[in-house]
Amino acid sequence: MELQLERPLLFFDIESTGLNIATDGIVELSFVKAFPGQPEPKIKTWKIKPWDYQLHRQIPMNPSASAVNGVKDEDLKDCPKFIDVLPEIAEWLKDSDLAGFNSAKFDLPMLAEEIERVRAYCLDRATVLPSMEKAQAMLELIGQIDLHDKKMVDVQNIYHHMEPRNLRAAYRFYCGGKDFENAHTAEADTLATYEVLKAQLDRYSEPTEYREEVLKNDVAALSKIGGRSQTVDYAGRLYYNDQGEAVISFGKHRGKTAREVYETEPSYFAWIANGEFTLDTKRQFSKLKEQFDAERKQRAKAPASEEALRGLADKWNGRLF
Repeated sequence: MELQLERPLLFFDIESTGLNIATDGIVELSFVKAFPGQPEPKIKTWKIKPWDYQLHRQIPMNPSASAVNGVKDEDLKDCPKFIDVLPEIAEWLKDSDLAGFNSAKFDLPMLAEEIERVRAYCLDRATVLPSMEKAQAMLELIGQIDLHDKKMVDVQNIYHHMEPRNLRAAYRFYCGGKDFENAHTAEADTLATYEVLKAQLDRYSEPTEYREEVLKNDVAALSKIGGRSQTVDYAGRLYYNDQGEAVISFGKHRGKTAREVYETEPSYFAWIANGEFTLDTKRQFSKLKEQFDAERKQRAKAPASEEALRGLADKWNGRLF
């Protein structure tokens, strides 16, 4: 079935030097862009030299990443840096929504981080001759890119949504194709979970032609398999509560809203800005601070209410109640 599109949908995938979004870099970026009313998509792939803009050197491949994607450092030494191809990438991103497989958790955060690295570099160079004009032009281009504003279709999420990953489905899949008795009673569910895990270890004990990975019969290894929820920033330092407020997910302020921390400890935002966090995390905290600062200024400009004026009058009259 052909896609019914109102605007272009840009499928993308990234290969990188490793899995640490804050320190690794993109080595390959592929776009497949589907257009409304056009049966054939356009395709573009870049090989990219991963670059550390502060140390002015190529980011080395992590051996484990190289073993998976087959890319070696010497393969990239003559490739353009991300900053060199960003104008073309921006043109492909223009007016498009995004799609990928598990891209919301890795590829999208990595792409955002590379853009933020270029932003930081250009901000540093925007007042230095002779690079001033080029840096300012790049900053203007980056200002037109807002990945957070684009719709993101994650095909993996659709797969998991349409093929439920609940206990009943797992039991049917791994334990003979039938439902277990007394489902949704605590004891039956617990016993079914026990049987499913043993069946998973049996099923994935040996590699196959289509699946090389095996399950290690070890609690520590098994406990590392999992995912995380949707967040404000890609690293998961902020998430939305039921009221749509950004909430801090770590450290001494875990569980507090960013607004509450801003009111009680505004220096915390400076600590984030200077700390070892991803650039996207820092940017989202910075955007929240800008929002809160603007709201505070707006409140300061607003005329005092009658209740506030009466309170001031009572204060100067020496009345406490």
